Order: sequence, then structure tokens, then C-alpha cells
Amino acid sequence: MYSVGVDIGGTGVQAGVVNKDGKILFRKECFTNVDSGFERVMDDINNLVRDLLKENNLEIENIESIGFGVPSFINKKGLVTCVNLGWYEVDFMRALNNRFKESKVYAENDATVAAVAEAKFGSMKNKDIAVMYTLGTGVGGGIIINGKSITGAHGMGSEMGHTIIGENYFNCNCGNNGCLESFCSATAIIKHAQKLINEGNESIILDMVNGNVEQINAKMIFDAFRKNDEVAVLTINRFKSYLAKAMANMINILDPDVISIGGGVSRASDIILDGLEDLTRDYILYKKEEFANIVCATLGAHAGIIGAAFLR
Repeated sequence: MYSVGVDIGGTGVQAGVVNKDGKILFRKECFTNVDSGFERVMDDINNLVRDLLKENNLEIENIESIGFGVPSFINKKGLVTCVNLGWYEVDFMRALNNRFKESKVYAENDATVAAVAEAKFGSMKNKDIAVMYTLGTGVGGGIIINGKSITGAHGMGSEMGHTIIGENYFNCNCGNNGCLESFCSATAIIKHAQKLINEGNESIILDMVNGNVEQINAKMIFDAFRKNDEVAVLTINRFKSYLAKAMANMINILDPDVISIGGGVSRASDIILDGLEDLTRDYILYKKEEFANIVCATLGAHAGIIGAAFLR
């Protein structure tokens, strides 16, 4: 029997039929028409899933479950607030149950969903205690213990991006100062490189964007790091230092078997992993003991669909 995983993003929704081995057999996507409102987006998702099944000669009654990854926190009442989607306390679970009455439906934060996938089939497979950080525009994460995702008593857990790890020169989007997201996201990396350049530091990054600092992206900064550009080196070393502090805190609290790094930033895995375990060791309590393997995620963009399909 198959399951369906749906990964809801700010620009697009991806759905896939997944077998018991975690392989995506069929896949389809649609545009996230945010401006049309919550109910219309939910109608589009309903049509997407049903069209996917119909095109591949599958009946929804024969699907074991349909899981959804959402870029937001889902509270105990099933309500979702997601600024990027323009949703404010929408009754997400009710909307799902009304549209998919023929099947069991499950939903979870998209970073937790990715962690579920990595724990079952990827970089954290067969580990009792596993932690994943997703580094992209923001920072998310997931904690898996004995095969189960841990989101806490009220569903608010695993928000690693909003742990406070220091003072910063700008506030996080959540309103707090010092969140990991404001140090270790792609957005944070870009902001720090822009700050250094605006302060008068020379950099080949400026040549990449024809002098327009607003056009800088994270990939450019990692590329410049490989050429030993001073701004890039300062920026990436700062990013890695704070990431190591965050991981050390997690190790001191949970002592996981493995910590996996996913998200778009993890594409520069050669740079990120180089020396990261040594940096982390500087901050852990028991410095001479073995600690979590730090790796990069292996499922890439497929993690959202796969993990959602295995929500139970």
C-alpha cells in the first residue's frame, strides 16, 4: 500500500506517491496562489492530490494515509499561522479532514517532516536520538527519538532556529534578538557580508553583483570563501562558530547519536563540515568524550514529500 506526501511551500506545493521503502513513485506540483486566500490554496492542494492519483490509476481509498508538511507550527487545535502564506489561525486540520474524508490525514511542521525522512531513509537512519537542522532562508529543525518526532506537549517544540545563542546587531523576524536563525540562515549570512562590505571592506563578491550589494546571495559568499576572500571568510567563520555553539548546546542537552544539516545552505557541505566537529568540541561539556557525528542530509528536496508520507 502507498502513502502520499505533500510539501507545502510559499511558492509551490509538491505531492508524491511514496512506497514503503521511501521511494517516490509519482510526483506532481502546483503553484501556491497565496493571494487567493487559504480556502483556495486548500482547494488547489485537494485537486493536486486527486489529479496525481488519477493520472497514475490509483484510488484514494487505497492510499494508507496523506501527510502534509507545513512551513509553520500547528497548535493542538489544528490551527496554523504562517505569515509567508498569509494564514492567521486558519483551521488547517479541519480543512484537510473535510477535503480528504476517504483517507487518514496527518500534518507537521516542514522541518520536522524532513527530519522524519532523514531518520527513516537518510543521514539519520537507524539512530536512536537524532537531530536535524535545516538551514535555508530561515532555520528550522527536528528531533527524532526512537523513531518518533518530538514536538512537545503543545506542539511548539523543535524550534531550534529560535533558540537564543547571543546578541546580534539586528532582531530576528520573530521579534527576539539573538536567535540562531539570525546567525546561521542564508539570510543572516547575506546580511553579514553586506554589513562588512558597506563598512568599506573590499571583496570580490562586489564584482559578482556589479557593485549592487542587494543582489548578493549565499552561494556567492561560499564561492568567494573558496577563493579566500576576506569578507567571505569572516562571514562564513562567524556562521560556523554560532552553528557550533548551537550544536554544542544540543549535545549537552540531548547527547544525540547524529546531527544532520539540511536545507539550501547545506549544499556547501565541504565548507560547512570542515572543522565543524572541532569547533563544536570547544563548547561541549565533556571535551574528551565521543559525541554526535555531524553530517549533511542526503535526501535533499525529496525529504519533504517522503517525510510527510510517513507521518502517523
